[in-house]
Amino acid sequence: MRVLIVEDDPLLADGVAQLLRGSGLTADYVGSAELAEAALATEQFDLLVLDIGLPGMDGLELLSRLRARHNPVHVLMLTARDALNERVRGLNLGADDYLTKPFAAVELIARVNALVRRSRGQGAQRREFGPLTLDEDAHRAWLGGQLLDLPRREWAILLFLLDNLERVLSKERIVAAVCTWDQDMSVNAVEVYISRLRTKLEPAGIRIRTVRGLGYMLEGLTHDPKPA
Repeated sequence: MRVLIVEDDPLLADGVAQLLRGSGLTADYVGSAELAEAALATEQFDLLVLDIGLPGMDGLELLSRLRARHNPVHVLMLTARDALNERVRGLNLGADDYLTKPFAAVELIARVNALVRRSRGQGAQRREFGPLTLDEDAHRAWLGGQLLDLPRREWAILLFLLDNLERVLSKERIVAAVCTWDQDMSVNAVEVYISRLRTKLEPAGIRIRTVRGLGYMLEGLTHDPKPA
């Protein structure tokens, strides 16, 4: 899940990004609507955390432009303004949710997680795939009822594979999905993380298949799991 934060206060933007990254999301930020528009034109994001009071084009104008182009990205609007008409206008333009500054970190995370679940058509916090269960809010996973150790990068790659079940994903696409702009991960590192995930998942009957020359695809094994 990739998030773009559009906030002209660099300290606040960085703080929100760190919060979201700590929750297992991939978050980047820009300081203006113009930069956000350029980023959205070239890269795919699942969620926009959008401040209204931006220099130049404001957040409402950016939202209006995105919806006019039928961009379906989920939008959580941030604003220091508490006037009812501002909230109503944002929602009428197509915002999914609204949060007024100052806000508590736990509320921001809760609202973002709710939008993440909505984007996946889920009402519950937990996801299941065969013997695999993930609690995205708690950042915990179980395999066959046993707690599964998944470091941050493995967690992010597994979620991306689950979001694209039965789709072939290139190494480059995986890197783009799980890394922020200021992070560096080689495509060779993807092979290492995939290998670690296979070691943990395949004994329980879950397979990450290599499609030669194209990438990886998550699928369920057709044969019985290997005995423990």
